[in-house]
Amino acid sequence: MNMLITETSPNVYSLPLRLLTVREYNLMAEVGILTHQEKVELINGQIITMSPQGSFHAAAITRTNRLFTKDFNQVLIRLQLPIIVNDFSQPEPDIAIVKYDSLDYDDRHPNATEVYLIIEIADTTLKTDLEVKRQLYASANIPEYWVLDLKQRQLYVYRESNSQDYQTTMILSDQESISPLNFPETEIKVSEMLRPLNS
Repeated sequence: MNMLITETSPNVYSLPLRLLTVREYNLMAEVGILTHQEKVELINGQIITMSPQGSFHAAAITRTNRLFTKDFNQVLIRLQLPIIVNDFSQPEPDIAIVKYDSLDYDDRHPNATEVYLIIEIADTTLKTDLEVKRQLYASANIPEYWVLDLKQRQLYVYRESNSQDYQTTMILSDQESISPLNFPETEIKVSEMLRPLNS
């Protein structure tokens, strides 16, 4: 049998991949091929290992969640839980603000049309969050995507998807504030998502 091999760079070859669907990925978990101890997510049909979470990252999730929890009613705030972006992607964003569901999505995961805002906290994953995750969420028309850069103390804000990428990008310093698109009455200070400078 002849196999097409495409050379992409010296000594590196690209072979066709067999991509997994969300259904197949979840079946792997149900039958024990993937265990609860494994921190993975499905991105573009491929199982990706998630970086271990340090205290720096975890504290930023806690702070950000606290900011949204005190002001937001009739929505659900999900922390590191799955959302279904398309048939081949089921990421687990650090924070997802989704439409209210009386069963708390007991019978399914939220899909992209039910997401108001996704926030990723970037300590060691900034490149992936700014590139791979940005394009993934834009392709699903998720209206707003934030990346909190812990090291540079800034917030990337992406809005206005055209199904390929976001058309509006803002980079806010830790001295600035922002209101989410779907919640204009709520003002979030970037500094309150970050470790205090005097600590």
